[in-house]
Amino acid sequence: MKYVCDVCGWEYDEEKGYPEGGIAPGTKWEDIPEDFECPLCSVGKDQFSKAE
Repeated sequence: MKYVCDVCGWEYDEEKGYPEGGIAPGTKWEDIPEDFECPLCSVGKDQFSKAE
């Protein structure tokens, strides 16, 4: 599953994770800490939408 930042379009892919930010491949979106911020524009997790 992929999630996209509504502000800048950065994409989080659960399969790939975000190793640069300490999030291992295979990490589900719901398992990412609530204080996660978009690496490009710094908005919160609530500003992401599930990619179709």
